[in-house]
Amino acid sequence: MLAAMPPTPPTTPEPGEARIRDRGDACPGALRLHLAEDGRLARLRLPAGRLTSRQVEALAAAAETLGDGRISITSRGNAELRGLADDCGAELAALLAEAGLLPSPTHERVRNIVASPTAGLDGLGHADVQLWARELDAALCAEPRAASLSGRFLFVLDDGRGDVAPLGGDVSLVAGEDGSVLLRLGPTAFRLTAADAVRAALAAALAFLDAAEAAGNGAWRPQELPDDHAPDWAGALTAAGITAEPVAEPGREPVRIPEPVRVHEPVSDPGREPVRVPEPVPAPPLPASPPPAPGVLRGGALYVLAPLGRLTAAQLRALLPADEIRLTPWRGVVVVGTGTRTAADRLARLESYGLITRPDAPGAGVTVCTGRPGCAKSLADVRADALAAPAGRLPVHFSGCARGCGHPYGDRIEVLATGDDTYLVDGAPTSRTSLSGAVAAARTPVDHTPHTR
Repeated sequence: MLAAMPPTPPTTPEPGEARIRDRGDACPGALRLHLAEDGRLARLRLPAGRLTSRQVEALAAAAETLGDGRISITSRGNAELRGLADDCGAELAALLAEAGLLPSPTHERVRNIVASPTAGLDGLGHADVQLWARELDAALCAEPRAASLSGRFLFVLDDGRGDVAPLGGDVSLVAGEDGSVLLRLGPTAFRLTAADAVRAALAAALAFLDAAEAAGNGAWRPQELPDDHAPDWAGALTAAGITAEPVAEPGREPVRIPEPVRVHEPVSDPGREPVRVPEPVPAPPLPASPPPAPGVLRGGALYVLAPLGRLTAAQLRALLPADEIRLTPWRGVVVVGTGTRTAADRLARLESYGLITRPDAPGAGVTVCTGRPGCAKSLADVRADALAAPAGRLPVHFSGCARGCGHPYGDRIEVLATGDDTYLVDGAPTSRTSLSGAVAAARTPVDHTPHTR
C-alpha cells in the first residue's frame, strides 16, 4: 500500500505571474474548526462587527462553556473562540444558530463585511453603511453561487470618512457626499447610485467567481488572477441592470473610448443594438482617516479597546446594556446606547473591567498574534512580552514568527520574535530585556495614516 504523499506546497509565482492555488481555502469558520496548539479554533463572521445584546450573551456563554473563556477580535472585526474541544462542533453550531449568528451554514465563511463602525451614529459620514452591510449580508446568503467565495474575500463599506476604505477590500463601496457611491475593484472603479450599491457589490463578487473559474488557478482573491483573466466588471454591472460610470484619476482627462467600444455579453434582444459599455479607467485615491480614539464618541456612543485584542467573557458582558455593539478592525468595540447611566459612568465601569478607555492608556494601539503556547509556529510568548509595551501614538504589532498574523493595516512598529529572548524592532535586533526601550524609541510621535498593505 502506497504511503500518503504530503500536499504539494502552493506554487510561488514569479514577478508579474498569478499565484496558483492547488488546494481549497482552509480558512477556519464557525463550522469548520481549525486545530491549533491550544485546541480547536472557531472564527465567526460578523458583518460590520455587529452583535445584538442576545448575541453578546450567546458568545460569552460559548467562550465560557466550550472555549478558554475569551473572545478574540480579528483585524476584520470578526470574533474568534479558542481552546475548543474536538467534539464541541455540534453544540457550538446549535448555540450560534439559536442566537441568529448562523443565518446560512453554507455561506458562514464568506460573510466578510467590514463597514465604518460609527456610521449612522456621529453624523460624519455620507451614508449609513451599517444598513448596507445588513442588506449585503442578506444578498450574499440568498445567492447560492456566493458560497463559492473564499473565506478571505473581503467586502469593505466606507461611509466616506475613509476609516475602513484603506483596509484592502476586494470589493469596496465608498459613499460620496453627493449621494453617489464609488465602487472600487482593485485599480478599477465605477461611480454609481447608492440605490445600486449592494447589488453592484454582489455582481462584482460573482464576476470574480466567473473569472476565477475561467482562469483555473484556484484564485481566492482578484489580485491572484492572471492578467488575461481579469473579471469583466463592467459587463457584470450591465447584466445586473446597473448604470455605472468609469472613474478617471484626478488631474487627468477621462479616457475617451475609441469606436468600436467593447461589447459585453449578454447583448440586447435580436434586432436591437448590442449593449455598449465603456472600459473602466484607474480610480482616484481612496480617502483615509485614523480610527476613532477610545472614549466618548460624537453622538454619545462609547469606544473601548480590547487589551491585546482579546475580551474575557466578563468584559464582553460588561458592555451591556446596549442597543448593540460593533466590533472593529482595530480590536475595539463601539457601544451603541448606554442605558440609564451617563457615558462617563459607563466608561469608568468598563475601565474597572480592564478595558482600554483612553488613547494614552497602557496597551492602547498594541496588537499581537496568538504566540506561544497557542501557535506552534511562534518562537516566543509574544503576548506576555507585549504587555510591557509602552503607550504611544504609532501602533505596534508583535509577531511570533515572520508570517505576521493579525497585523493591523497602516503605519506601525513591527516587533518580530526571532527566538526565546531575541526580537527585531523595525528590523533592528534587540533582546527581551531591552525590548520595552527599543519599542519606545521606535514610537515616533507621528500621525497615524492608514494605507493598504
